[in-house]
Amino acid sequence: MKMMDCSEEEDGYSSEEAENEEDEDDTEEAEEDEEEEEEMMVPGMEGKEEPGSDSGTTAVVALIRGKQLIVANAGDSRCVVSEAGKALDMSYDHKPEDEVELARIKNAGGKVTMDGRVNGGLNLSRAIGDHFYKRNKNLPPEEQMISALPDIKMLTLTDDHEFMVIACDGIWNVMSSQEVIDFIQSKISQRDENGELRLLSSIVEELLDQCLAPDTSGDGTGCDNMTCIIICFKPRNTAELQPESGKRKLEEVLSTEEAEENGNSDNKKKAKRD
Repeated sequence: MKMMDCSEEEDGYSSEEAENEEDEDDTEEAEEDEEEEEEMMVPGMEGKEEPGSDSGTTAVVALIRGKQLIVANAGDSRCVVSEAGKALDMSYDHKPEDEVELARIKNAGGKVTMDGRVNGGLNLSRAIGDHFYKRNKNLPPEEQMISALPDIKMLTLTDDHEFMVIACDGIWNVMSSQEVIDFIQSKISQRDENGELRLLSSIVEELLDQCLAPDTSGDGTGCDNMTCIIICFKPRNTAELQPESGKRKLEEVLSTEEAEENGNSDNKKKAKRD
């Protein structure tokens, strides 16, 4: 005996028809995806998107050579130096709406949407990777919609330069350069219960907590991934460094070496006399 589904019979809507509608929805979604991909393609671009071609990263590289600080960056991560308590930006935020960046993007056949995204995708204009935006065969790498070409800044370090901060846009979307410098400045001289200066890692943790949104109900500010490094230009008297004990150990080693040298010298003189 065949059992009939009352709801199907009453509504005149069979499970087979429902499956057909789902197939149609899947087809429509696939067609929409293809249309979006075609919209992002520009003259001179070849081939379809390959797995991983939409993956990329920003980069900030800082090199200290003697008294020279050299910083190169591509993207919107940032390097900031504290100069007598004032924030000194050592990198450029490469954003699509900036005049120079916008001109390059348009020349490569791209566009920047109202929300500041390249072809509706990336909200930055320079990056390592993101090869989907670098497939215009008629242009060199530095003229593609997204370029990995870095900007470079140099600084001669003085006693006024205390520390520098390198962080991604998850930090800078919440706090300004000066706010971050002020925050670190207020913590960097604090001491723990043992009288030692706070570890820089604990200050970074507190900074990240300061930037985190309480929940995800807002506009996304404070919900991005966050990476931060603090680099001090001068030695700090912390438990990690233990400069006094290190100095004593160094003096002990030098004293021992000196004594050994004197002993060897006496032995040589004695050997000559013998």
